[in-house]
Amino acid sequence: MNNPDFHEMWADAHVSYSSPAGPGVTYRSNPLAEQTVAWNARLAEAAPNGGLLADNAMFESLRGGDTVHLLHVTQSFDRIVRHGALRPSGGCLVGSLYCAPLTPTADGLRMHNLAEYILTREAPASAARSPLSGRVTTPLVLEITMPRHGYRGLAGIDYLRLGSIHLRNYRDLENLLGPKERCDLREAVVSRVKNSADFLSLATTIAFNAEPAEHEAFPRLLSETIPRLPVLGYVYFEALSEYLMLYSRSHRTQQLAERGEFNNWLYKKVLFEGFPGTAGHFDLARFRPSFALLEQLLSQVDPSIEAAHARAHLTARISYLATARFLGPERTADQWHRVRWDFDHVAESFGPLLGHLIHRELRRFHRYPDFYHFFDAYKAIQAWNYWNHMDIVLPFNGTIPKGEIGVNPAYSELNYRVWRAELGDDGLLHPAEEVALRLTPRLVDTQHTLMRDRRASGRNDTPMGGRQLADTLL
Repeated sequence: MNNPDFHEMWADAHVSYSSPAGPGVTYRSNPLAEQTVAWNARLAEAAPNGGLLADNAMFESLRGGDTVHLLHVTQSFDRIVRHGALRPSGGCLVGSLYCAPLTPTADGLRMHNLAEYILTREAPASAARSPLSGRVTTPLVLEITMPRHGYRGLAGIDYLRLGSIHLRNYRDLENLLGPKERCDLREAVVSRVKNSADFLSLATTIAFNAEPAEHEAFPRLLSETIPRLPVLGYVYFEALSEYLMLYSRSHRTQQLAERGEFNNWLYKKVLFEGFPGTAGHFDLARFRPSFALLEQLLSQVDPSIEAAHARAHLTARISYLATARFLGPERTADQWHRVRWDFDHVAESFGPLLGHLIHRELRRFHRYPDFYHFFDAYKAIQAWNYWNHMDIVLPFNGTIPKGEIGVNPAYSELNYRVWRAELGDDGLLHPAEEVALRLTPRLVDTQHTLMRDRRASGRNDTPMGGRQLADTLL
């Protein structure tokens, strides 16, 4: 079995937005290379806001700015000051400190619309879920001085590409589990793949077609399969978010595009207004609205979206992403009766998907808290090592450059200052006091993160970012 080194695997988990061929293109053997090029062209050239994929405010600051200002939101300011340390958490940005961009003006710091939503909507909603806890939302401003030799290319981490890394790490550490645990886990993930054969076969067939089109069976199979393949809920959500940001023609979207920003409020509204009672906390592994319900939600969130076009686009895009991110190099799922349904053989064809499923199953094990600093920290160490090798100071979410950006806490020459800030009546952030905090490469323990349900732990002492508020898996 092919066993690439970690550098190669982490390179594959990143998306280069500096490549002339467009994001996601790899020069290694890839049966979907033609489809990838076609998708890049379609999104960049046909979508109303496609130009933001290559030219946006966040990229402008990463390309040439000597100083970058970022917002980090926390509800644990007193605890952070007491310990004198900012610690990263897992999530879509792996082991970096979750932030969103800020733009200096003569009157204060203007928030990126993602930062504004997190600070003024998402974080307060999360605090309201536990009104007796006394949680206070505090904005922190980080001023990052870019090192002279820091990487100025545009390489973002795509958490949907981490499946092979999850599988590799499990193979390295599987003996931390007992024999019965290993057996149960292997049987569980193989069964999930085998029972998702109809969807994976259809998705693969659609992925190799040239143009988006609706398919009668697709919405039903998608909804039926997500409970078996929870990561598919993330693919659905990312495809929908991407579509809304790229194809919205609303006045607000156009205003933000002129500032170089995608409109993040669109998918946030679908998530939190479309599913009442989930404000500030939603498990994307359960995200599976029917296309009929989705059509209703889209008409409420943004009337400029064309329902028929959205259905056809999502059918094709989800199929492409599932095929590209879940299947092994052969990229085929048509001869199911020939598959040997044991773990090692399934890993050859569906290694990335098995990795994602194992990552999820491990979190269901009652002993998982004992292994947090083995599995999750092992992955974070690899990311830090890769980023340091590449001189990446500020990794960003590469699924689409919507404004999720992190700080590499392991970079040896990281030069930064931190302020507690206040939100003014003018809508701008104003640094109030500088605080002496050290960004340390040590993950926040799972019991202290918003990635876990606070109702179970009753704890309230973690730094947080928008992504951690929205999901509980990654």
